[in-house]
This record gives sequence, C-alpha cells and structure tokens, in this order.
Amino acid sequence: MKYNWTTKKLSEITYINPRESIGKGVVAKKVPMDKLQPFCRDIPEFVFEEYKGGTKFRNGDTIMARITPCLENGKIAKVSILSTDEIGFGSTEYIVFRAIDDVSDADFLYYLICSPLVRNPAIKSMVGSSGRQRVQTDVVANLDVELPPIEEQRKIGGVLKTFDDKIKLNNEINNNLEQQAQAIFANEFLSLDTLPEGWKQASLIDIANYLNGLAMQKYRPTADESGIPVLKIKELRQGCCDDNSELCSPSIKSDYIIHDGDVIFSWSGSLLVDLWCGGICGLNQHLFKVTSSKYDKWFYYAWTKHHLDRFVAVAADKATTMGHIKRDELAKAEVLIPNEADYNRIGALLQPIYDMIISNRIENKKLAATRDTLLPKLMNSEIDMSEVDYE
Repeated sequence: MKYNWTTKKLSEITYINPRESIGKGVVAKKVPMDKLQPFCRDIPEFVFEEYKGGTKFRNGDTIMARITPCLENGKIAKVSILSTDEIGFGSTEYIVFRAIDDVSDADFLYYLICSPLVRNPAIKSMVGSSGRQRVQTDVVANLDVELPPIEEQRKIGGVLKTFDDKIKLNNEINNNLEQQAQAIFANEFLSLDTLPEGWKQASLIDIANYLNGLAMQKYRPTADESGIPVLKIKELRQGCCDDNSELCSPSIKSDYIIHDGDVIFSWSGSLLVDLWCGGICGLNQHLFKVTSSKYDKWFYYAWTKHHLDRFVAVAADKATTMGHIKRDELAKAEVLIPNEADYNRIGALLQPIYDMIISNRIENKKLAATRDTLLPKLMNSEIDMSEVDYE
C-alpha cells in the first residue's frame, strides 16, 4: 500500500543537470557513452581526457543516455568512479540526475530512473531525425512520479542495491581470476627457453575449429516461430542480447546455436575473444564459434586470446572500412601443445578458473533478472516495504 506516498514532478525530487565546473584544458575522468554497459549500474571503464565540454557529474549522480538507441538499450549508470569532491565528465548525450538531501535517496533515484515509470516516457518523448532522436529533458523534468517517504526510499534502494552489489563483486572476482589465468598461462607457455620433452609446435587451426556464423538475414523466424536473438559484434561486446537484437529461426543448424560458456571470436570490426554467457542465440557472420573435438576449452580459449593483440594489429594494418583477419592468420598463430602429463597438470590449474568465470557470469544474469522483476513491483508498492525492518 502506498501509505504517505506523494505525487511529485521529477524536477522536484532531483537536480537535473546540476551545475558543476571543470576548467577548460583540465585533464579529468571522462565516461564516454561506449563505456556504459546495458542495464548495468556500475561504470566499468573511464578515460583521462582534457575537458573541452560535456556533462559533468559527481559520485552518487545517475547518468542516463538521452539518445537513441542508447537509452532503449539501457545505458543508465550510477557514478562511483570518482574521489570525494572530484568532478568527472562525459558525453553531451547524458542527462544527469542528483538526489536532493532529505527529499530523495540516491540509490532509490537511480532505480526510479531505470524503471519503466521514467524510462518509458523518456523514450516516448524523443524527437529528431531517424537514428539521432533525443529525449526532451523538459518532458522528463515534468514527469509525475509517486514518491515514498525517505526511509522507505532507502529500504527500496537498499533491496535493489543488494543485487547490483553482488553483480559488482562477481565482476571483480572475475577480473582477478582472469589475471590469475593469464599469469599461469604466461608462466607455463611463454617463459620457456626450450621446448620440453614430448611437447610440440602447432597452430590455432591444429587445435580448434573456427566456425564462421551465418548471414542471419536469410534465416529469419517464420510466422509460427518465436525466434532467438542473433549474436552479433554488438551483443558480444556488451555481453548480452537486448530488445533491439535481431531474431533468427531456432531451426538453424545446431552448430550455429550458441550456449552459455561457448568461446566466441569476433574476427571483423571489433576483434574480441570471450566466453559467451548471454543465453541461447544464433551465430552471425563475422563471428567464429571456437570448438575442438580433441582439446579442452581452457586450451583453445587461452591460446586464441593470447594471439588477439597480434590479430588486432594485423586487422589495423589491413583496415580500409572494417579491419578483419583471414583464416591464414589462424594458421600462422603458433601454439605449444604439451605432453599428456603437462597438459593435464596445466588444465587442472586453468579449467577451474574459467569454469568459475562462466559460473559467476551466469549468476550475474540471474541476479539481474531477479532485480528487474522486483524493480517495478517495488516502485509501484506492489511489494510494500513500509513496515519491513531492513538494514
């Protein structure tokens, strides 16, 4: 029940694009739009750059993309990358929201902006030419929202924050695990002075199959099929499919169906090797699904990723409009195959690390789904937090 909830204009409960100052030419932390991940609270990366303009923000502020398709894709984040009193900046295509003391709670405000109560009207307010439409800030400012008392806001924000805190922790664990895996790989394979007994030299082509995806525009779902998302470079980079992902027929050959834990290598445009954990989808062209009938995932994933920097350099040298690599580059990429005893010993070190990374990513997907289910229920008081003793 909405006891003591009041209807307010959004502009009455938040400062919108609050004034801040960074001197021209000052080098500060910048958050470009492409650094934000869909429906992810935390900003994964920033760059240091000379300030020449853009929106400005502090820790605790919420930044929301105001341009299509970034807002539809869920690019909304809560700033936490700055020091006390530090000011950062970002794209001019952000709207910045700051909580007002004793009126709104910063966590509650972030989730309110993420919720359909604000996000959907913001999307509907967009105007401009096709492909470059922008949210009308005044429409957002004048939105009517129902606001619970500040203590109830803190409870609602606290419940939802728990899920994002766990997602953040899992991401930090995975970053640490990836560093451990790289160190083990380097120690076992890259620091050798001579080839150990029973080891042999080979190439990536010798240890794995690199299956190129399909031109999925030829494999759209039929009228009686639900369709599955198409895995393209965009989806691989963001780690998930979204409402704007294309669909393909689920009846495509099973080799082209991607599952959690599959190794995917984007070989054109943005070169990237990753362990996909974004659910079932169809493999698009310009992506390799990497598999092997002879060697384990840890082995071909680690070696493919090891050669990525060189592949990026090769693609950059050949780039005209879209850099890419050819299969003959895979054949040139050297691999060391250990003897059976060493292979099993190294695998016992690396495979559990990659398994844990996959497990944490899948858990994050489930946490995000639960959070997104609770979000509208908490925001419309379908779940009443007023009497809950929540710390």
